[in-house]
Amino acid sequence: MVRRPVAWIVAVVLFAEALGIAALNWFMGVVVDRQNMSLAGMDPDVMSTSSKIGGILFGLYFALCALVALLVALRDRAPAGLGRVLLISAAVVHGLLGAFAWGLLRWPQFLFMVVVLALIVLLLMTYDAQERPARRPQDAKGDGGGDPASPPPAPPAPVTPPTAPTAP
Repeated sequence: MVRRPVAWIVAVVLFAEALGIAALNWFMGVVVDRQNMSLAGMDPDVMSTSSKIGGILFGLYFALCALVALLVALRDRAPAGLGRVLLISAAVVHGLLGAFAWGLLRWPQFLFMVVVLALIVLLLMTYDAQERPARRPQDAKGDGGGDPASPPPAPPAPVTPPTAPTAP
């Protein structure tokens, strides 16, 4: 039974995005190589090779993030350690790519980046909320049901003032 499909969706989207990024950069490298393009006097072979290497590395990064999301889905537990850092960094990268997409490509690509960003944040927040213990009603009242390491609550203040001492 799948309780939270968010992790599965994030894993599929990130795997698809990893393949798409790698394929797009590889295609751009091939185009630069075949047309012998140059930018500001750079060697076209260097541009082609760096585009292909960058696409492979970026694709592997997203594939690793997708693997973390897949492990979260399979274990039904929040990501911890390096996996959590990878998912947070993927959310930051999607935020930055969304900003660049809005400026360079316009709203459809921006919308895709924001949706992926929202899915990653939803994945992180959904499992984070599950890990936190819920507050019990007696914790809010202060009748001793709270943290045992905390000091006991102060006694209530008296309603009437104390009586004045008398002289002997």
